[in-house]
Amino acid sequence: MASLKEVRNRIVSVNSTQQITKAMKMVSAAKLRRATDAITQMRPYSQKLTEMIATVSANAEGAKDNPYTKVRPVNNVLIITVTSDRGLCGAFNANVGKAVVNLINEKYASQQAAGNVEIMAIGKKGGEYLSRRGYNVNTKYADIFTRLSFTSVREAAEEAMTGFENGKYDTVEVVYNEFKNVATQILRAEQLLPIIEKQEEKVKVSSVDYIFEPSEEEIINELLPKALKLQVYKAVLESNASEHGARMTAMDKATDNAGELIKELKLQYNRSRQAAITNEILEIVGGAEALAAA
Repeated sequence: MASLKEVRNRIVSVNSTQQITKAMKMVSAAKLRRATDAITQMRPYSQKLTEMIATVSANAEGAKDNPYTKVRPVNNVLIITVTSDRGLCGAFNANVGKAVVNLINEKYASQQAAGNVEIMAIGKKGGEYLSRRGYNVNTKYADIFTRLSFTSVREAAEEAMTGFENGKYDTVEVVYNEFKNVATQILRAEQLLPIIEKQEEKVKVSSVDYIFEPSEEEIINELLPKALKLQVYKAVLESNASEHGARMTAMDKATDNAGELIKELKLQYNRSRQAAITNEILEIVGGAEALAAA
């Protein structure tokens, strides 16, 4: 059994850790409020823009000639991973890293074997996780969360778009955590390029006969790049909100666990103290009896 001093030191240490986890939970709660406001404001705009593109490009010839809709044999792959800069948020970052590894193994194994898979890391933790496992990681935009804005995210999106347009990449995918609520984040792996019309989008396409000005092709060429940049920005905002939700949940559980540990340590301390007192009493009684017998 540990000595009274050791147990007492552990109680002090765990109590200090509990104060830290409480503070981190409060900080994450404050940041979560701002992050959820940002993503809830972004979602309606993103959804409406997606509907507009689906409507305009449904029967437009210009959409087929757009460089971002070109489907080529997949030889070179770019995967954009969105994680956080810091840990202490449960399995938030590890889940993205594992999803990327599984995606490469299941879908792009031959390209990876040929060294044609590049990973653009947004957030330091994802880049570190995949670099340690030998993947080709571009960390140019790893620090985006220190200067989070549409401008900084747009630079990363433009590099991916330019690479696809020039033939450097044949496909671009984004892996991130979508925010649902404080306790739940949904892991997403979405194809960014080439743009392929999805079945669910066909249902939303309006049958209204629009008059386009200046022309369908010019509208599509203007809207598609904006939609792609917005899709990446939305993924970053989703991940930002998810990070704070995951950290808040993790710190809440850590605080509760610290409380339970403190209770156990106090019980252990009291038992040890009681045993020590009992031993002392037995020694005194034994000594007294020895003196009396003498």
